[in-house]
Amino acid sequence: GSKKKVRWLPVRRLFTQSYPSLRIPYRFLREGHRPPPARSGHRCVADSSNLYVFGGYNPDYEESGGHENEDYPLFRELWRYHFAAGTWQQMGTEGYMPRELASMSVVLHGNNLLVFGGTGIPFGESNGNDVHVCNVKYKRWSLLNCRGKKPNRIYGQAMAIINGYLYVFGGTTGYVYSTDLHRLDLTTREWIQLKPNNPPNDVPQESLPLSVAHKGFYYEVEENDVIHAYNLETNTWEELITKPHSKIGFPAARRCHSCVQIKNVDVFICGGYNGELILGDLWKLNLQTLQWTKLPAVMPEPAYFHCAAVTPAGCMYVHGGVVNIHENKRTGSLFRIWLVVPSLLELCWEKLLRSFPHLAHLPATQLLHLGLTQELIERLK
Repeated sequence: GSKKKVRWLPVRRLFTQSYPSLRIPYRFLREGHRPPPARSGHRCVADSSNLYVFGGYNPDYEESGGHENEDYPLFRELWRYHFAAGTWQQMGTEGYMPRELASMSVVLHGNNLLVFGGTGIPFGESNGNDVHVCNVKYKRWSLLNCRGKKPNRIYGQAMAIINGYLYVFGGTTGYVYSTDLHRLDLTTREWIQLKPNNPPNDVPQESLPLSVAHKGFYYEVEENDVIHAYNLETNTWEELITKPHSKIGFPAARRCHSCVQIKNVDVFICGGYNGELILGDLWKLNLQTLQWTKLPAVMPEPAYFHCAAVTPAGCMYVHGGVVNIHENKRTGSLFRIWLVVPSLLELCWEKLLRSFPHLAHLPATQLLHLGLTQELIERLK
């Protein structure tokens, strides 16, 4: 008999047809139940299993917890959002949690949450320059005893861990902006201030930095066509000329936006404030071609002073921020968006969690018997 043509679809396409939320182009999705109170000025980081949210600020007395919040209008607390279960939990921790709870820098190093700088109330009057560490596995805070020349007491600075060193750039005392660059050796715990080889007038302007990337410290100026990169090998600042979007040009100048990075390839900025409007757009800068691309996604709640973090698999989570300038209104909403095409493993994992939401409640032995790998079980637990 005649042979019928069989139309095969790639597995990835089959999943994305059944689950439109996984499609590229990009789309924001609302996440989470019983979220933390609305806030701004907080920081978040992510691993494969959880989003960790630290600190924050909200002048609304009721939204901040009223008389139950001893640190009003700040939040001296650490929250965890569990991706697989879709649930929020305020983490009960031991040890001394820092009191500089707004505009600090936070990075995740293994199981350790490193917090540097930040400010308390009133802003600029009670800044910090210590490194606090919270082991998220054992839920305990400790102070990292360091020596050498520490950065000034600042907030709003950029920070990253590169090859065993913690780099801190920029920030403000509340009165003076800084272009200082410091490095902490995480093995010897010694601070040094790096002195670039450039002439004094050949360094970034005094302002708050945009982001930090593995190949250097990237800093965006008002025109958006030039960014400054600090070359770790030559100890010099370099000017890099970026390429505009073919039809739209460069992203609008902004402040108080969020920025995440995927590997050493792409940097994504979203939201922010341009002095008149709260922005909700999403842009990508390729660090190899220096090409700007405006992505076809809009934040459901345009915000600034929000926080964003990206998982190792490439899913960005955006939380909180100021959403109304005139009413000084903040939000506690959490949204997520895939910045890359998810791997087949991630597509299957999404499908499995939607079909069997009770998986997170099963014991590990039963999950092993069902065929889940140890890595996936750890993401569940």
